[in-house]
Amino acid sequence: MGLLSNRIVKESLKPGDHIYSWRTAYIYAHHGIYIGDDKVIHFTRRGQEVGTGTVLDLLLTSSGPANTQVPCPTCTMQREGHGVILSCLNCFLAGGVLYRFEYDVSPALFLAKARGGTCTLAVSDPNDIVVHRAKFLLENGFGCYNVFKNNCEDFAIYCKTGLLVVDQGTMGQSGQAASIVGGPLAAVLSTPLRLVTTNVYGMAATAVGVYCVSRYAADIGKRRDVLKVSVEDLTRRLATGSLQVVENQILARPI
Repeated sequence: MGLLSNRIVKESLKPGDHIYSWRTAYIYAHHGIYIGDDKVIHFTRRGQEVGTGTVLDLLLTSSGPANTQVPCPTCTMQREGHGVILSCLNCFLAGGVLYRFEYDVSPALFLAKARGGTCTLAVSDPNDIVVHRAKFLLENGFGCYNVFKNNCEDFAIYCKTGLLVVDQGTMGQSGQAASIVGGPLAAVLSTPLRLVTTNVYGMAATAVGVYCVSRYAADIGKRRDVLKVSVEDLTRRLATGSLQVVENQILARPI
């Protein structure tokens, strides 16, 4: 664990760890919660690791692990309409490298990590609570998968912190979502500054600065529009419709 890499060995894993593994060409990382005994609980889009429901899925699917014809005796089949699944560690990694997501990092370290989706300023809850949340959501679900607002990283972060963004107008709390939105946003916001500096290096430095600030502001540990929600209350609100997670938005109703 450190500035350049969060890579770890399997022997150092502890129940309650938030782990992830980058897929082909580092296009995206898949996240989950390790619960011990070489088992991982993670959130998918109806069994598919990541998806948007658009043609972009062709690129994402090609970057993901290949489907095997031989079923794993350890991994559970997903339930109908239920994206939270239990896998063995090997199937979760799919031949990739194991990384541990970092919590309670300093602002300096957070900003030094150029790629989102590897750490957060938020503080993790005790590991036994993390495992309880993951197991409870395995039985009850985590709503509908949304690549920007309710993805595998959001699931793992919620299990670790109990924090949830439910405001309809906000970005997802995950670092990967912030990186996807933050990159183009940085380019757009830095464009007017060409009136201040015409030097290409100055423009590049400005774009990087705007990108880092947008990531920092969107982090779950920095935002003020988050709630601490118990896992029992979360699933109750999903079941009663007071909190609705759909393909393209999150709607919260007063209760």
